[in-house]
Amino acid sequence: MSESIRLAVHGAAGRMGRRVVALACESLDFELDAAIEGSHCPLLGQDSGVVSGCGSTNVLLSDQWSDSTQVVIDFSLPSAVNSCVHQCVERELPLVVATTGLSDQQKADLETAAKSIPIVWAPSMSLAVNLLMKLSQQAARSLKDVEGGLDVEILERHHRHKVDAPSGTALKFGELIASELGLGIKHVHGREGETGARSQSEIGYHAIRVSDNPGEHTIVYGMMGERIELSVAASNRDCYASGSLAAAKWLLGKGAGMYNMFDVLGLS
Repeated sequence: MSESIRLAVHGAAGRMGRRVVALACESLDFELDAAIEGSHCPLLGQDSGVVSGCGSTNVLLSDQWSDSTQVVIDFSLPSAVNSCVHQCVERELPLVVATTGLSDQQKADLETAAKSIPIVWAPSMSLAVNLLMKLSQQAARSLKDVEGGLDVEILERHHRHKVDAPSGTALKFGELIASELGLGIKHVHGREGETGARSQSEIGYHAIRVSDNPGEHTIVYGMMGERIELSVAASNRDCYASGSLAAAKWLLGKGAGMYNMFDVLGLS
């Protein structure tokens, strides 16, 4: 049997970090090597497994990095990503960035870091979401010249605590669909007032924030007389945590470069 992969979770005390810790501890593929949080975290010093609800791991929440880590999963906040990327470049560690809401500058910084280390970054770690992205591309490609024109709208629902809107996943759906529809596509975020007739050269986004919803996305393709709706919904956060672990396992041993979940899942 091969040795377990020594994993560090950055953002280990957060909602998603806790699920990554819990699932990693249940997996034979991983050994939790470090559970990293910021120096301000009130839970520092507590057992990361106890905090995550999976029992004692003897790995304490800490702001210190381990010298034995083999791969890192970042599920933190945009404000904490830069320090994680810096540490991984300094230590030459493969990195999975699952944090959403990154700025354009942070995405550019990831591209720079990927010249030195292998990085997987994607707006969603979900298998189902990434499969639907491929299906959405195919639908747009097939319908772009439909008689009477095509209207595309993207609806997304998330929990009340989500701080960015539209979601990074919704924006990625729109980016992929726009690449199939051609140049000149405008991205419209909600509508209000006298907006005029809808243009077929736009993609509309609508963000809903309710209770503890872990994530839903619906892509609406409207044609004259009919429509197609492609939807994906998570019932809990484990799909994102397990996807990040799959990415970490796939990334180990890869050369420097920027990868995504299409690469991980063989959908490229």
